[in-house]
Amino acid sequence: MPSSFSMTDTGRQRTMNQDYIFSCDIPVGPLSNLYIVADGMGGHKAGDYASRYTVDKVSAAIAGAAESSGDPARLFEEALQEANSGLRKIASEDRNYYGMGTTFVAATVRDGRLLAVNVGDSRLYVLRAPGRIKQITVDHSLVEEMIQAGRIDRETARTLPDKNIITRAVGAEDVLSVDFFRKTLTDGDILLLCSDGLTNMVTDEEIARIVFSFRSLQEAADRLIYQANMAGGKDNISVILINPFDTGRWTV
Repeated sequence: MPSSFSMTDTGRQRTMNQDYIFSCDIPVGPLSNLYIVADGMGGHKAGDYASRYTVDKVSAAIAGAAESSGDPARLFEEALQEANSGLRKIASEDRNYYGMGTTFVAATVRDGRLLAVNVGDSRLYVLRAPGRIKQITVDHSLVEEMIQAGRIDRETARTLPDKNIITRAVGAEDVLSVDFFRKTLTDGDILLLCSDGLTNMVTDEEIARIVFSFRSLQEAADRLIYQANMAGGKDNISVILINPFDTGRWTV
């Protein structure tokens, strides 16, 4: 069974947390475990509602699914489409929620096989000692499109004023497109799910250095949040660290 530690923070310059997380190391419906980070948008009230609504809808749908439901990707797809439709309906009926939406990144692991789900620019990484880090999800953002087109490099992208403009979110369009990623993990791998409140403030290399500088997931998560705040803390910061093989301490 995996072990995990999750943490969310408003950030130094924020007063309300629009991020919402779900972390469960034990079975949820037909899944062996379930981890989710969502980052809401559309104003404080609407963003908080969108992220919470989406995570609650998806986790409840999966918890209620039959053991024989088949491919977990289909479960996520159906649950996210339902959440997307629900947000769109609410926004159309109440102008206070007009324009709301949320990013969504989720993971589940069984027998060392990872399924990652992504909409927006919250991310999932795989880290391996002593300091390797690889982003598994691909951001749905204007900046990522510019990188893929070869117009800018990733270092330049970190300083662009438009780096927070996302091109896909739950609740943003009538038809939602969801990305799925599958990867076989190796004993010693650590998973990180996070919102852009972390990655906009702390580089990938620094994230890896911090994670493998501590002997527990909790200590590493605490320091990631602290480092993002010391760098400015301009947004909500959410972190879930997972040891998929629950081997105690990873090798440093």
